[in-house]
Amino acid sequence: MTTTDRRTQQQRRDQAEAALLNAAAELVVEQGVHSLTLARVGERARYSRGLVTHYFGSKQALLQRLAQATQSGFVPGLDGMPPGLDRLLRVIDGYIGALSQLRMPNRAFLLLWAEAATAADLARIFRERDEAFRADLREDVTAGIADGTIRPDVTAEETAVAVLAQLRGIGLQRLVDSPAVDTERLRHSVTEHWRRALALAQPPA
Repeated sequence: MTTTDRRTQQQRRDQAEAALLNAAAELVVEQGVHSLTLARVGERARYSRGLVTHYFGSKQALLQRLAQATQSGFVPGLDGMPPGLDRLLRVIDGYIGALSQLRMPNRAFLLLWAEAATAADLARIFRERDEAFRADLREDVTAGIADGTIRPDVTAEETAVAVLAQLRGIGLQRLVDSPAVDTERLRHSVTEHWRRALALAQPPA
């Protein structure tokens, strides 16, 4: 098999997986996670159930891949940014900004996350996803303390838990009562709140 053939095969696989994940996200948003089956995902994406099973193996594996796919890329513009206060504030600003449109993957992720509170099969998945998010936040706080931009008395773990809870809470409010959540104003006020709460005070000029 030539390199071109392998590349084309991989492109076809990536395209099919993206279509299946998009179909799964649509079903979650439209009908809830309990309605999600491999057969319905295949039907929505116009693929066979056999192909869905081949790619994911089980509903649990599909949900895990969907959670990963819908979480990644939620906040644009982070590639190449070193950990620290600036990246942490970019995460906060970008996360709330992304909620202004609530694209299908974003809605699916938030709905799945809320469902994880009462669904054991989702709870494990989202404990892992939340821990990965908190780990990134902790890294930013730790780096900020090390470079002197964040106060040394700040606790990385507590800050990570609080930031994650606030961002997810704003997202759920946006889902439930969209007109009440002005994302453009919130992204500024919340980002500034955390800047003031974390930043090392500058000496007077």
